[in-house]
Amino acid sequence: MFSKKFKPIFTAKNNLIRLGPKRDGGYVIDKRIIRKIDHIITCGLNDDWMFEKNFLKYSNKTNVLAYDHNVNSSFWLKRLFKDIIHFFLLKKLSFWKIINIFGYLDYILFFKNKNKHFKIKVGKKNIPSKEITINEILKNKKKVLLKVDIEGAEYEILKDIKKNYKKINFLIIEFHSIKKNLKEINKFISQIKDLKIIHIHGNNVHKIDKYGFPYAIELSFINSKLIKLQPKKNFENYPIAKLDYPSVKRNEDIEIKFI
Repeated sequence: MFSKKFKPIFTAKNNLIRLGPKRDGGYVIDKRIIRKIDHIITCGLNDDWMFEKNFLKYSNKTNVLAYDHNVNSSFWLKRLFKDIIHFFLLKKLSFWKIINIFGYLDYILFFKNKNKHFKIKVGKKNIPSKEITINEILKNKKKVLLKVDIEGAEYEILKDIKKNYKKINFLIIEFHSIKKNLKEINKFISQIKDLKIIHIHGNNVHKIDKYGFPYAIELSFINSKLIKLQPKKNFENYPIAKLDYPSVKRNEDIEIKFI
């Protein structure tokens, strides 16, 4: 059960859209912010850039800069080998398995020209070819949508996000190990003053713990100086029908409750 600090500020439901898949990797944003984004900075890519592809359908001026040191030649070879094994074992391929097999080609086509993928870790230090900070990534940039899903390493870069929050028009961040890091998340929310939560979703890859917390939550923040919000009204129930979907199909979606 979350404190009211996590409760999204109201934005009319017809302004909310989901970009990306109806599973893990899809996120809810306010469509009014799309024209106010010049750069999508993606920290954590894996094999899914559908959110970014969907976004660019609405805005051809935006470019994507993705950072993930794990997505390399070895990554793609392992994925291909795994999909081939599944094919021979199951004698059939699901839609998503077919997409995976052609994923590398899509990757090559998407990350060319103005869209770039950097095989480098996002962290606390600037180490050439190995690690880069949010400070360095956002230097000389503004009108940014920052998307962070780096499997627990997000806590290493919160301080740098706070330093640069005025450059960020929209922030999507997935927090892991919620109960353990609740104090730090609360502090972060309080310090990014103009960025207000407009959406929350629980990742259902694990069941909720005994305190009522999911293992991970996805939060969407918007720059409240750019978009008009109504703080006295809000959705009472999360997930929101036809916007939110379970991150994994095998488990029920998680109901978010507030104190």
